[in-house]
Amino acid sequence: MVVLSRRPASTPWTVVPWDGETLGDWRAAFEAADVVVNLAGRSVNCRYNAANRREILESRVRSTSAVGEAIARCSRPPRIWMNASTATIYRHSFEPMNERTGELGGKEPDTPGTWRFSVEVAQAWEREFFSAPTPGTRKIALRSAMTMSPDPGGVFDVLLGLVRKGLGGANGSGRQFVSWIHDLDFLRAIDFLIEYEELDGVVNLASPNPLPNGDFMRALRHAAGVPFGLPASEWMLEIGAVFLRTETELILKSRRVVPTRLLENGFDFRFPDWPDAARDLVTRRRLAAL
Repeated sequence: MVVLSRRPASTPWTVVPWDGETLGDWRAAFEAADVVVNLAGRSVNCRYNAANRREILESRVRSTSAVGEAIARCSRPPRIWMNASTATIYRHSFEPMNERTGELGGKEPDTPGTWRFSVEVAQAWEREFFSAPTPGTRKIALRSAMTMSPDPGGVFDVLLGLVRKGLGGANGSGRQFVSWIHDLDFLRAIDFLIEYEELDGVVNLASPNPLPNGDFMRALRHAAGVPFGLPASEWMLEIGAVFLRTETELILKSRRVVPTRLLENGFDFRFPDWPDAARDLVTRRRLAAL
């Protein structure tokens, strides 16, 4: 395995430096590779000011363009190229959104500007990916929901921290759907897509059972052994987002994304339901802290 990184470090695998936007010696690692997985992109957990918007967009589009150019120059191109995308590409909805009939967002007249920006980034990202001339390489855009892992600094870590501080109540109305995927199912889905040669195009990586925010937070409180959590209204979240240097879209947009293509082709989720997933993640987090 070869990992491309802007910050190479000593690891058990080979790490090759790259800047995420221009061709370099790293492209030799793509020659005759089985799989290329590109997950590069600046974190969206920030305020959407002009500078951050530019970095969010360019880090995704330019890295994808560089990977596509490297593959195009291979005499023996990789069999598969998987590129990160996002379930945020779908519109704010309380109805299920799958790969075939799901409606892309950003066109609704009342869509907040930050939400429209996220959809535009997702569309530009996928457009760059699918337009790259890479004949002979199977291509899959990974429209991933929030990946829940016990690792420090991730979204689960942030949510668990709020719960433990007594702030784990419903956000806003609590009716907006939360789409998520357990980290082990994310990895298993990648393995499945590598082996299942008939699948290409866009694939939703999300649990088959998204649930309303109020139920999501309640299950997390139960898993953490916290009996009560203060709810937060939309105006409270907007103020809190300013101090935390983030955006409320991550909490208030309703994402009811379902993994129809994975399910139709026989993928078996180990953690299809959030209460079981939350208990596993809390347990793993506690064990890691020992």
